[in-house]
Amino acid sequence: MSTKLILVRHGETVWHAEHRYAGSSDIALTDAGLQQAENLAAWATKHRPDVLVSSTLSRSWRTADAVAQATGLEHWTDGGLNEVDFGKGEGLTMEELYEKYPDAAAAFEAAPARSPMPSGEPGAIAVARALKVLARIIRDTDGGTALVVTHGTLMRLVMCTLLSIDPNLYRDVFPEVDNCALTTLSFEDEKASLLNFNVPVASAPKT
Repeated sequence: MSTKLILVRHGETVWHAEHRYAGSSDIALTDAGLQQAENLAAWATKHRPDVLVSSTLSRSWRTADAVAQATGLEHWTDGGLNEVDFGKGEGLTMEELYEKYPDAAAAFEAAPARSPMPSGEPGAIAVARALKVLARIIRDTDGGTALVVTHGTLMRLVMCTLLSIDPNLYRDVFPEVDNCALTTLSFEDEKASLLNFNVPVASAPKT
């Protein structure tokens, strides 16, 4: 029997509109982000995932908490699901990164899984910690469905790794992850299959 992980990027944050890098920074949700979390909660009351997990960062935790409040699911968190730490790039736009750290910004854009932002975390290290948590979630879910609320860059790096795609290509393969959209992976005998990507909760099929 396959186990399903539904990966969800948290609701919109106050840095979203300006495309500022929010990794380890604990950034608040906007009013729109809170509404997206409520929409996700309404979806969850109909589709009833078995397990609910999020990162420890408040934008992810609050998104998942809306689901917990609506469904009564126990909600646990793990720092292994936190976003990639962007170091000195936290709070900056890509344009600002190029102004401050042109060589590092270029290396990061060319190979984000290998080349971190200054004082930041390599994407490959973030993937390794996240995969340990996902393996635990798969074991605990055991043939059911887990809803995992996490972060956009980490999600794409992890998906590429699970699907045997070079994670340095994550922006090309998965250009955008919408807030509170659903991405479903099925796991059977440790093999991952992508069932759908970036599906709005209003149009999501029953899992």
